[in-house]
Amino acid sequence: MLRLLPKLSLLFSSNRNPRYLTTSLRFISQGRRPTSRVSYPILSAISSAIASETSAEDQAQQIKLLTSTDDYYGGVTVELDHPMDSSAFIPVLRASVSHWKQLGKKGVWIKLPIHLASLVEALVKEGFWYHHAEPNYLMLVYWIPDSPSTIPANATHRVGVGSLLMNEKQEVLVVQENSGLFQGTGIWKLPTGVVDQGEDICVAAVREVKEETGIDSEFVEVLAFRQSHNSFFEKSDLFFVCMLRPLSFNIQTQRFEILDAQWMPFEEYAAQPFVQKSELLKYINDTCLAKMGGQYSGFCPVSTSSNFSDQKNYLYLNAGTLKNSYSS
Repeated sequence: MLRLLPKLSLLFSSNRNPRYLTTSLRFISQGRRPTSRVSYPILSAISSAIASETSAEDQAQQIKLLTSTDDYYGGVTVELDHPMDSSAFIPVLRASVSHWKQLGKKGVWIKLPIHLASLVEALVKEGFWYHHAEPNYLMLVYWIPDSPSTIPANATHRVGVGSLLMNEKQEVLVVQENSGLFQGTGIWKLPTGVVDQGEDICVAAVREVKEETGIDSEFVEVLAFRQSHNSFFEKSDLFFVCMLRPLSFNIQTQRFEILDAQWMPFEEYAAQPFVQKSELLKYINDTCLAKMGGQYSGFCPVSTSSNFSDQKNYLYLNAGTLKNSYSS
């Protein structure tokens, strides 16, 4: 407030009473009027200036900032929940970004639930952009510094599995799809599917086989994996070829996705023209044959822990070769 005083003090220059201004201000703060010499309009101007300054400070203090959580990379995350009109939201957002800038924060992540979709336009106009979306929320981000943004891109890969199951007759479990790319082609293929969020590869392979064919199985190992790009909404794809051991053999086809399923001699499966024309599938078949002949070892899941999480996770490795290296 006192930064207003130098201009106002010019009105009170007096060699006979140099402390008059200080006295006047003290009287004002006490709600009293000083006697003589200073006209009431001047005192009123001082009071108005002080009141205006106080009001501005109070108003700034009354803007409630967005609640945020610091991340490990110098940024903040905000999870909105309570309904708010966009006209009331914008001042709060601006004050919050200004506050985070003063603290030296970098990236701002705002998780916007679907019931607050009306705030999307306000956020975009303030410089936020889409990062990713899930069924019940939209994540928007903002980069505060003038330097290039280091906010990581959205998830870049989708993960799929294909499962090889073979019975005692050297027959492989195959399916014909009722929808998708292979619908109506007559092609027999291995059971495949997409790994769900939070699901392990070894669990997903067993689940997909059960869902499509009704066959119970246990996971053995990852035989190989393939990476491709621009396969699903411009995302990359990781596809893991897995070997499973069947625990049941009576097929119960899931008709929604699968037209038919059967145990087929491996040679018959591999002889299909579509398979013969695919370099990728020929490599996969050669890998399967080598595994059947005991000349190939894949990667088994080993349950491990890490310094970053209390949850157990799987490390896929060649357990047999590793064990032999210990004994040598």
